[in-house]
Amino acid sequence: MAGTSVESAARKPVVAIMIGMAGSGKTTLMQRLHADLEAASSAFYSINLDPAVRNLAYEPDIDVRETVDYKGVMKQYQLGPNGGILTALNLFATKFDQVLSLVERRVASETPPAHVLIDTPGQIEIFTWSASGAVITEALAASLPTVIVYVIDTPRSARPVTFMSNMLYACSILYKFRLPLVLVFNKTDVLPADFATEWMADCEAFQAALDGEKAYIGSLSRSMALMLDEFYSQLRAVHVSALTGDGVPELLDALQTCAHEYQESYAVDLAARRAKRDAEAAEAARQSVQRLEQDRAEEAAAHAGAATPAASGPVAVAAAGGAGASRVGPTLTPHGTRAVDRDALAEADEADGDGPVRTDVDGDADHDTGADADAELESFRAYLEQKRQDTRAADGET
Repeated sequence: MAGTSVESAARKPVVAIMIGMAGSGKTTLMQRLHADLEAASSAFYSINLDPAVRNLAYEPDIDVRETVDYKGVMKQYQLGPNGGILTALNLFATKFDQVLSLVERRVASETPPAHVLIDTPGQIEIFTWSASGAVITEALAASLPTVIVYVIDTPRSARPVTFMSNMLYACSILYKFRLPLVLVFNKTDVLPADFATEWMADCEAFQAALDGEKAYIGSLSRSMALMLDEFYSQLRAVHVSALTGDGVPELLDALQTCAHEYQESYAVDLAARRAKRDAEAAEAARQSVQRLEQDRAEEAAAHAGAATPAASGPVAVAAAGGAGASRVGPTLTPHGTRAVDRDALAEADEADGDGPVRTDVDGDADHDTGADADAELESFRAYLEQKRQDTRAADGET
């Protein structure tokens, strides 16, 4: 089984996502990998995801700048530089399925690439903690062995506190993406990274280096160093100089090893997480449909009850009858008012020998005689018409 997974990984290109602090040398490392792979006649595919970069020392196969105008996004949405980069990357991520289809088409060609190199924006948090970064990473990891390459500025990490900050960020990236991670200590032509390897392997050496730190951050770094021993054991670290090319072969070997690990371990976990996410989405959809059907049933029951008034509900004007016949003025029904026929009221008046009767809003009965009867009837009809309109308006809102 392990041999099969290794062979499967070998047939697929390794996706290397370059992540690092601003100024750590990600783009320069991309240029170095371009030059070395071309010199070795090794096929590769490259993608630039930094919409704000002005000049690239290499020519990517896919460039976000050709799809999204970074300055146009800033102007259209009235954003600052970081907001413009984030929005541009989000817009590009909505079409990343097309990018992935281009990569897969190249993989299926006669000369498939051995590596897919991806350069990310200089502002590390824009890719690491944004929705677009998660979408792009998950889409790649679902199809191809994917490795996170965390590039570290070695000279700046010579201070123990800065080194610890980089290690904590690397730890957060590892558990955020749940993919193989390679630490690349870059710029070793300026300062060798032997001290970093020693600090990772020997906690006491790192504690000794922290003796000069008297501030609170020093004591915090000591505490964190004790917790990161297990984390260090899961990492691969290579020393590279993007300027001279030293360490690039070791980096390529580390990528292949991580690709095998991805196929054997990370791909299984990724499939399990995807299945769990799909099951949760299906359950949420089922519950949503169930709630919708329940709401519709309750609404239908409410309308059915309203359409059939109870026996004790409002009644119409009593038909003309013998002496003692009672009649009650028209009242509102739940879904509108019943129109009052003037002739019917006149016939009822003649039957009981009394003047017109109307039921006021307050329930009092007023008796009118003579010429005032017609005016009262017209006023009553206007009152009912207004009530009918108000009730229909209320039904429309509900």
